Amino acid sequence: MKKLALLQFDIAFGSPEKNFEKVKQLVSEAVSSEPDIIVLPELWSTGYDLSRLDEIGDTDARKSIIFLGNLAKKHNVNIVGGSVAKQQHNEVTNTMLVFNREGQLVHEYSKAHLFRLMNEEKYLVSGNTKSHFTLENLPCAGFICYDIRFPEWLRLHAIEGAQVLFVPAEWPEQRTDHWRALLISRAIENQCYVIACNRVGSDPDNAFGGHSLIIDPWGKVISEAGTDETILVGSIDEDEITAIRSRIPIFEDRRPDMYN
Repeated sequence: MKKLALLQFDIAFGSPEKNFEKVKQLVSEAVSSEPDIIVLPELWSTGYDLSRLDEIGDTDARKSIIFLGNLAKKHNVNIVGGSVAKQQHNEVTNTMLVFNREGQLVHEYSKAHLFRLMNEEKYLVSGNTKSHFTLENLPCAGFICYDIRFPEWLRLHAIEGAQVLFVPAEWPEQRTDHWRALLISRAIENQCYVIACNRVGSDPDNAFGGHSLIIDPWGKVISEAGTDETILVGSIDEDEITAIRSRIPIFEDRRPDMYN
């Protein structure tokens, strides 16, 4: 059994210092529920102030890595650190950072699918690597927001062993119905837990829908937030994954010879 705390909050547009302080405060509050894993939303340090990432992005993600690593170690908690704008070689990626209880960076993943409706392709470079990692012997994978519209990308990770799928996001409120439907579908079809942390509030161009979710491998919603700032808490049971996969053995019944 693993307990999770998802930090659903309003990100200060283009103000990293304010957001670092906010996350520090929220993590301090979240640890009172004794979670094993804390999850942050997408681009939590900058928001979608993409045109200024050359000014406010994080070179090699160094500041974010030190900050989140110190929080993880101080509070003895694993952190799936949403994502940050990582500057490297005159390029910027939308990069997830994952830390263990010792504060060690155990995984990085850069968003593979860039969202044209919010001009990501104009300011960001897409990632080209898979997103497998392990937290306390639990096989996990990480995706970022728009990635969930590409079921083959998530299925690839499930086939290769992932049992828990983490999804930090800044998902617009006008498509909240898509957010819920897609996440529940990804849980059912992959027989995985889905842990999705969205932001709330707005920026100059968008309003965001919240509704962070913890979903079990049957597609049942364990915990769901509304549209206000909150710390969403819920638990997952690793044994449920094995039980559900044995009842309906979809991975054994696949016909990959027919899919190409």
